[in-house]
Amino acid sequence: MIGTSFGAEIGNSGESMTKDWQAVADAIAARLVELDMTQSELAQRADVALETVRELHHNLRTRRRSPRTLSVLSQTLGWSDDHLLNLAAGEPPGNRSAGEGHILAELASIRETLAGIGARLDSIEHRLP
Repeated sequence: MIGTSFGAEIGNSGESMTKDWQAVADAIAARLVELDMTQSELAQRADVALETVRELHHNLRTRRRSPRTLSVLSQTLGWSDDHLLNLAAGEPPGNRSAGEGHILAELASIRETLAGIGARLDSIEHRLP
């Protein structure tokens, strides 16, 4: 089922399970924007194939995914290791990781500092002959 919210998959014991891959795709998309990170950066940092990140990000080729893959992507995105696995299972993702709030605050501070530097550079540029 390409591009749908739910994809059937067969578990290790052979039972059919329904996964909410659209919730995973939505979470990844929002988080990439929040962290100003590209698919390529995520794939590289997580040591996961870029195609896997693309498939999950855009909810393509719904199929069974390794818990290890979902775990490492969750961690790389600053979530608890079971965040994406829980979303796929239709469960609440749980609390944000302990350091996540600090990281996001620091990122906001860095962005603010960069904006200030950019404004000062513009000012200097306008004063140059």
